[in-house]
Formats: sequence, structure tokens, C-alpha cells
Amino acid sequence: MTLLLVLTTSSAAQRDDTAAIIKAYTPLRKHAELFDGRKGWERWIDPPLLEAIRHGQTTGSRSKIDELLRVETPEVYSFQLLSEEFCDAFLEELDNYYSTGLPVHRPNSMNNYGIIVNQIGMKPAITWLQHTVLHPLSQLLFPIQAQGGFDDHHSFMVKYKAGQDLGLDMHTDDSDVTFNICLGRNFTGASLTICGDSRQPQHRMFHKAYEHVRGRALVHLGSRRHGADDIHTGERNNLIVWNQNHKYRNSAEYVNRQPYLPEAAAPDPRCLSYTHDRDFGEFLDYPPGKDEFRGGGWCPPAFACYDTMAPALGGTGRRRKEEL
Repeated sequence: MTLLLVLTTSSAAQRDDTAAIIKAYTPLRKHAELFDGRKGWERWIDPPLLEAIRHGQTTGSRSKIDELLRVETPEVYSFQLLSEEFCDAFLEELDNYYSTGLPVHRPNSMNNYGIIVNQIGMKPAITWLQHTVLHPLSQLLFPIQAQGGFDDHHSFMVKYKAGQDLGLDMHTDDSDVTFNICLGRNFTGASLTICGDSRQPQHRMFHKAYEHVRGRALVHLGSRRHGADDIHTGERNNLIVWNQNHKYRNSAEYVNRQPYLPEAAAPDPRCLSYTHDRDFGEFLDYPPGKDEFRGGGWCPPAFACYDTMAPALGGTGRRRKEEL
């Protein structure tokens, strides 16, 4: 079993739909340079980052890259990636696309607002970014998942604002390595709660509440449990790149990876998922409008329960006394 925020199913009809959207939108583009990585994106990438990556590729040293990375919590890093100019141009492009009335597809199975930027013609530019920046960094930080190179990506924008999605339930990604890049606009709240790695004894334990910064990227394994906290004011837009490596997924490291290990202790309530966790109601009240999930969920699997977990849970919607 896997706790995933998944991409929408691809089909021949969807590919034809994407091709038609790209053809229709191409003459309407506001910033044509956004659709060509080498001609456009290179000037927007943080110059010290590009220099550090090229230095590492030439010398085999990661020292300059390490100087630019901030360890947010073990195996979760942030770094400056894109300029204010890029953020402005990208959001203007999306506003322009929305104004055309062309189709807007949900970016994944959980976000209701946003857009799959690959489907409006940006896939080649993001593939260039993946090759030039994202994979070299992943090779240093997550060599097992990046081995042999990424061969695909699902890239999309998510949007949080009042009256739309306020936040996002705890989940993991259908990704081997995830890059999450904040493009703004002005907002308060909307931090990212980071918990443990799927299958590990501490996977529902709290690690950090990360505060997004415009132009800054966060990188972590797709198997890392995380969720978007509710936005308080304004609007947050993030460009997310799920990097996928089918060579890794066909490797012995992936095929023979360890099964779920028993949870070390009861979960931290900050790391609970009302969608996926069958013990959610034992700690927290279900959010308004989410009662349909009461008594459902699958996590943790029966063989991985913590010692004090009830054998069968009906999702009472009441907090445990020790949590009150």
C-alpha cells in the first residue's frame, strides 16, 4: 500500500487533448521565452547555483553546492533557484492562459485549483531545467533515486487562496524526487508541514513547518510525508516538479525495498491525514465537509500499528484524552 498524491491517468485521448491545447495557446503566449529553457530560463536561474553545479560537474566536488543548500530537516533541503522576474513572468503567463477560456485540468488527485503546465506547452522548458539543474542536484542529494537520470516529469502549479483550496491533506507524491518552488504571490500562512519518510517507524512524526519564500525551492523524496497548512491571507502559487526515474523503479533497490516497518509510537497529530489514516478520529476532529472519510483509510497497515493502537478503529472523531 502506498499513500500517494497521484497524477491523473494518461491516455491517447488526453495526449491528443494536450496537443490541441498547445496548438491553440501557442499564438496567445504572453512570454514566449518561458517555453524555451535555454533561451529563457537560464537567465532567471540563480547565478551562484548555476556556477556551483557547473563547478561540481567539472571537478567532482560538491563543496560550492553545499554552501548554497540549507538543510531544513534531514533529507529535506532548500535553496534559491529562480529570480523575482521569473516569478512575475510565470504568474502573468498563467493569468493570461486562464483568460483564454482554454481547458484547465486538475494538477493531481487532491488539488482542485492549479494547472498542469506540461499541458500548455512548458514541458520542453522544464525538461531543460530538469537536465541542467534538478538532476545534478538530485545526484548529489539522492543518488539512489537519481541513478541513471530522470526520464520523465509531471510538472504543475498549485494555488491556495480563500474560497478555493486553503491547504492540502498529508500525503506522499507519485515522484522519486520532488522539487517545490514558491512563485508567490503575497500571502501569510500556507507553510508546509514535513513529517517522516513512508515505510519508516517515524513516518508520522513531525519534523518541521517550512515557510515558503518566493523563488526558493524545496527538494525532498517523493516518499516523504508532507501537507500544506491552511493559508491565512493572500494567494500562494507553487510550481512543483515530480521527477520520475523508471530505471530506479525497475532496480533492485526499489523492487526489494523494505516493507512498512511498525510505527515506533502514536503519531504526532500534525502529521495525520484525514484521507488516509484510519486512526485520525482518535486524535482530531474531522475537518468540516470531510466526514465522508470517517472510519476509512488504510494507514498504518494492520501489521505496522504502534503498540497502543486499537485493533479496530471506527473513526470516532474525538481526540484522545491525553491530547486535550
